Amino acid sequence: MLKLTDDGAKITLQGQPQALDNGLFWFGAALLVGAVCVALAMSLLPVRWSIGALALLIIGSFFFNRQRQQHKKATAGNISSGILWVRAGELVHDNQGKRMSIQLTDSDMISLVGEQLEITDGDSKRKYCISGFDNIQEATATKAILQGQTLTKRHVNIKMSSD
Repeated sequence: MLKLTDDGAKITLQGQPQALDNGLFWFGAALLVGAVCVALAMSLLPVRWSIGALALLIIGSFFFNRQRQQHKKATAGNISSGILWVRAGELVHDNQGKRMSIQLTDSDMISLVGEQLEITDGDSKRKYCISGFDNIQEATATKAILQGQTLTKRHVNIKMSSD
C-alpha cells in the first residue's frame, strides 16, 4: 500500500519474509548433537579418540559457519516485506523494528523487472532487489521517487447512486 508523504512515500510491502534454510538448520542441529557426543566421548573414551572427536566437531563448526555466511550474503540485498520510506536518492527499510537506511549513489541504476525493483551499482552488480509491491504502479512510483521525480495526489469524488 502506497501513501504519499511530504518528501516521498511510505510503502507497505506484502511479500513473505526471507525463509530460513532448512538444510542449514539441520546441519546446526547435527552439530549440537555432535557436541553432546563429544562431551560424552571425552569422559568415556581414551584421550586420542577424544581429541579426534573434538577435531571433527571443530571442522564441522567451521563448515557450518562458512555456509551460514554464504547464505547471509546471498539474501542480504533482498527486501520483500516490511515498510519502505522512500525519498529522492534514499530509502529506509523498517522490518519488524529493524531499520536499515540505504543511500543511493549517482552511479546506482534503478530498473524495473516485472513487479520488482532492482538497484545495481555502476558495474551492473546487483545491490538490492525489492519485491512485495501490491501492483506495478507502486514499483513504478518507487522508482520515480528514488530518481528524484515528484508525485502529486489526485483527489477524486465518488458518488453512489441508489436505484
